[in-house]
Amino acid sequence: ARQDDLRQVVGIALQEALLFQGKIRFNLKFGSPDADDAVMENGARAADAHGFITNLPEKWDAPVARRGYNFSGGQRQRLSMARTLTGQPRIVILDDSTSALDVATESRVQSNIPAFSQGATTIYVAQRISAVIDLDNIVLMQYGEIVDMGNHEELMQRSQLYQEIYESQLGAGMMSAREVA
Repeated sequence: ARQDDLRQVVGIALQEALLFQGKIRFNLKFGSPDADDAVMENGARAADAHGFITNLPEKWDAPVARRGYNFSGGQRQRLSMARTLTGQPRIVILDDSTSALDVATESRVQSNIPAFSQGATTIYVAQRISAVIDLDNIVLMQYGEIVDMGNHEELMQRSQLYQEIYESQLGAGMMSAREVA
């Protein structure tokens, strides 16, 4: 029974988005078939999927090919996140689920999700600093071990590993731009 309880409160979107052959509506409501259409549409907005869905001729009833291969990698990830959010879980786990998104789309998704999931705990698993830079708490891991935790500014001050990752991914130009802001 405890595992069933966990499934009710935890929603996860993985890097490799799993979509099912059928329609977009079926995919977004998978696991939450009784979800209200407004909740589904707002989940799609939070995942930045609403725009491309509503531009399709069939909109919410547009076909999804086996494994979602008729959509780009970024669209599949956004559909997967929209499905997770449609279930309105109390704990949202996004496991590298923005890796196929460009930086601007990733930024929109990250600013949308907290507003949609108010009261929920959101856990981001990411390899890109841009995916976690604005979060309240970052857990820095190396070789499966926690080596530090804090917000971006705290980690920049005390963690050489975090500084090296930041520099390799975002470069000095980004650092000076953030310092000016």
